[in-house]
Amino acid sequence: MIYDIAIIGGGIVGAATLYKMQQRHPELKFVLIEKENMLADHQTGHNSGVIHSGLYYKPGSMKAKNCVDGRRELVAFAKEHKIAHDVCGKVVVATKQSELQHLERIFQNGQANGIEGLERITPSQIKEIEPYVEGIDGLFVGCTGIIDFRGATAKMVEIALSLQPESKLLLNHEVLDIKKGEDICLIITQKGNIQAKHLVFCAGLQADRLAKKDGVNLKEKVVGFRGDYYELSHEAKHKVKNLIYPVPDPNFPFLGVHFTRMTNGDIECGPNAVFTFKREGYGKTDFSLRDTFDALTYRGTWRLFTQNMKYGIDEYRRAFSKKLFLKTLQVMIPSLTMEDIVPGRSGVRALLLREDGDTRDDFRIEYHGKSIHVLNAPSPAATASLSIGGYIADEAQKHFGL
Repeated sequence: MIYDIAIIGGGIVGAATLYKMQQRHPELKFVLIEKENMLADHQTGHNSGVIHSGLYYKPGSMKAKNCVDGRRELVAFAKEHKIAHDVCGKVVVATKQSELQHLERIFQNGQANGIEGLERITPSQIKEIEPYVEGIDGLFVGCTGIIDFRGATAKMVEIALSLQPESKLLLNHEVLDIKKGEDICLIITQKGNIQAKHLVFCAGLQADRLAKKDGVNLKEKVVGFRGDYYELSHEAKHKVKNLIYPVPDPNFPFLGVHFTRMTNGDIECGPNAVFTFKREGYGKTDFSLRDTFDALTYRGTWRLFTQNMKYGIDEYRRAFSKKLFLKTLQVMIPSLTMEDIVPGRSGVRALLLREDGDTRDDFRIEYHGKSIHVLNAPSPAATASLSIGGYIADEAQKHFGL
């Protein structure tokens, strides 16, 4: 069979792209190709499960627009299809005077992005929402929530496949190479070849490698950062009601360690952010020679290291020290003890790292011949997935002549 469009990558962005495109074009035959034996098995299935508001992103950026639009669409999708979720709100807590100007900056940012349910709150109001938190100022972000992203991914694919019986999901198919003919693209996998007229790549941690196989002249490289979580013990769960975030340091490209109530009721604390020696490695000692060589022979990696040396050392120390991790958590909830936290899971985030070491690039989606590549879609891509899928569907309509 020759498919009209092949989508490579079965995370939530690939699933949302299939969902959006199949809805618009029920007559077309799609194939979603995923190398693992289940959907959402990497970034989507290992993230914090937070429905982000759009608070932190530069007004007018793709991240800001797609996060706000995508969040609203995702919540409506979850309600309609009974996906486990809760729009419970979160508090952002300043614990020292030096954070107040940054708190005001993200408040203004959120207002510029049109975020509903955003308000400044006093220390006493923080206590009303989260009784165990100590802070000197804060924000309440009412539209933030939690969701089962794996469940949402599976439902998007299920709905899409129900619209066209000849569309397919292929699991356990790792894409090894791409060969482009005049009319047909040949996708070479370890289980045989697949033919399609057009390709959409949503490959996450492997985005740069598959782009190069497709002939994209890409200067940047994907570098992985592992985030480790702790969980609150059963006896300590009452200390967190919903979501609690610190004021992010503007000089560091991550949001900092936070508390998240998951859809199953567990409370996660984290993540930290450390360079990983294996792109799809979730253990602290996981190692891939290829991934390590790729990252450590790239100038951008070393630029990032040198620009963030103190942060990097602190993050690594915390990754191997429960005591130091606890100390970070105690900044917002001083009453936590060593017995209150137990080791949890880990996730890896893909960042398309520029040669100058900059990690704060916007979402990046590019057209290349018969292909569209999602080259950079870090957080909040899961929240924004339906909006990103709609954008890709628009691009396909323009470039593929659908």
